[in-house]
Amino acid sequence: MVSNIRIYSREKAADHSADNAIAGAVEGPLERSCTDRDKDRIVVAPELAGIERIEARFRGKGFDLHRHDTYALGVTMAGIQTFRYRGASRFSPPGNVIVLHPDELHDGAAGTDDGLTYRMIYIPPERFLPATAARGRALPFVASPVVDDVGLARLLLEAFGSMGEAFEQLKFDELMAEIATALLDHAGAPQARAERLAQPEVLRACAFLRENIIRQVSAQDLEEVTGLDRFALARQFRRVLGTSPHRYLVMRRLECARALITAGESLAEAAFASGFADQAHLSRHFKKAHGMTPGRFAALAAGRA
Repeated sequence: MVSNIRIYSREKAADHSADNAIAGAVEGPLERSCTDRDKDRIVVAPELAGIERIEARFRGKGFDLHRHDTYALGVTMAGIQTFRYRGASRFSPPGNVIVLHPDELHDGAAGTDDGLTYRMIYIPPERFLPATAARGRALPFVASPVVDDVGLARLLLEAFGSMGEAFEQLKFDELMAEIATALLDHAGAPQARAERLAQPEVLRACAFLRENIIRQVSAQDLEEVTGLDRFALARQFRRVLGTSPHRYLVMRRLECARALITAGESLAEAAFASGFADQAHLSRHFKKAHGMTPGRFAALAAGRA
């Protein structure tokens, strides 16, 4: 139950500055994630394949005791997050991960007068069933609801991404698998048995990705190509190439875009022809990979800089 908090949907919010700040929060300072620090609010992202994502900012008590039928996984962005869970008071400082299990009572409040900002993602348990089946395990139960895990925090922030941005299916599948694996590790699930190095299967996946850079590729596509399930393929891909299938696909798209830009194509045309949703999508990935915007690269390639 939410008390004294104004709820903003992305489509109906009168002030879109919070959306803009959230879109840059993963790459920028955490303090940018809420521009008006005097107002309590919840920013609700568009639905992502049945998964709800929010960013909340409030002072004092935010939520009365309630429960979800999903996993509630969050990252404390600023302030101290305090809540009652399984008979005890819990506290989470910035950067820590919150792991709340389905059907567990909890409330929520800011632990200091400075207020609290956090992000939470609500994942239906069935999303984790393929990963648990691969390990022969039940749904993961993490005993501590406050976890200091930089890797898991990064995965969750990546799942938020730009809260108004659509996810590619392959990227979404990978994130769900990695989050499930991290929870299983925290729950004490046994590690998977040593596997043979599946180099031929990984190379088939690479060839398929190179041939399909302009289309939406799913984990199911790669399962059919390689004969490996998505979890085994993700592990093998990292063992063989040190990266993920989605990252490999993005880098091949960037190679194509760089060649087109060097040849004099416009940024919009290069983005479309190399499989990016639009020029902004190209720009985000280009800067992450190359440390400069594609516009800057185009100027350098043309000798104008």
